[in-house]
Amino acid sequence: MSASYGPTSLAAVAAAARVSAMTVSRVLRNSPQVSAATRARVHRAARKLGYQPNPQIARLMEMVRGAKARCVRATLGVIRDDIPDDELHDRAYQYVAIADICARAAQHGYQAEEFFLGRNGLTPARLGGILQARGIEGIIVSPQSSRIIGTLLDYSPFAAATFGYGLPSPALHRASTNMTQGILQAARELESRGYGRIGIAITQWIDDRADHTYSGALLHYQQGIPASRRVPLLLFPDNKIARDADAFCRWFRRHRPDVVISFDTYVPDWIGQRLGLRIPDDVGLVVHDWTERMKGFAGINHRRAHVAAAAVDLVATQLMHHEHGIPEVPRQILIPPAWIDGLSLRPSTKRE
Repeated sequence: MSASYGPTSLAAVAAAARVSAMTVSRVLRNSPQVSAATRARVHRAARKLGYQPNPQIARLMEMVRGAKARCVRATLGVIRDDIPDDELHDRAYQYVAIADICARAAQHGYQAEEFFLGRNGLTPARLGGILQARGIEGIIVSPQSSRIIGTLLDYSPFAAATFGYGLPSPALHRASTNMTQGILQAARELESRGYGRIGIAITQWIDDRADHTYSGALLHYQQGIPASRRVPLLLFPDNKIARDADAFCRWFRRHRPDVVISFDTYVPDWIGQRLGLRIPDDVGLVVHDWTERMKGFAGINHRRAHVAAAAVDLVATQLMHHEHGIPEVPRQILIPPAWIDGLSLRPSTKRE
């Protein structure tokens, strides 16, 4: 069956390039089944004839092809780290849940399966072999180790994406929360409650994972307030937060913030037991990475379900276009966070 794809038909391009219409279709979908010489000839013919694909028909055909592919349920690999003694194995750190990844993957016709680097001696080289033997072409990398062993994986056979900036290299497509927006929104909310000295206390890993948007947003905010109200950022000296009590208390006593953006674990105990202060009567607390288990606290919700969906979309799009390896220009999707009100702050003084 032939179909017109615009002012110039696909059949006309095929005739000009002296190939079949199926070959033209494969070239336009970046299929690896076509030689480089034939691919170049088809592109020249399409440009010469002014060929413009009809996006509605292209989408319909992709749905037809996708329905056939789903008869055999393909798998996306989710690459985690499992190094028991790593300093990032701490209940204070949050990661993208596999359930959120699976939910979006299913909408694309995929299932998702976790693989743990470091567990039972699993190395990046061995994992690469396992993935290829299983026919897994799409992977999502979720760095959960300060040793960042995911950098050692050979990405050339895979369509890949990662969460945030915890994986500094290679430069893959990324999905992350826009924490510049999150910190600035939190600052506006806190000022509406009369807080004047906003302090942020996080680990170096958290700021790195967010591409330094915590520190950058705080610096931007502080340029618009009097110097007397500026509280310097505290980057904990140890990514294992339980070891940072003394550093936190020294910073707090010296700079006297009236509200702190930090972790829901450890920090409330340090404020109450080490500093003898009450939340929210004496000092407010905002959880920098709020999840449902933190109800009662005010916080910044990173909307990880949406971050998961964006990463899956990035991989699925690459697979649809037969794109593999490290991209020339990595795409970055930023998800806007949500402000969560809570009893760890005094009420807003804004007029409704």
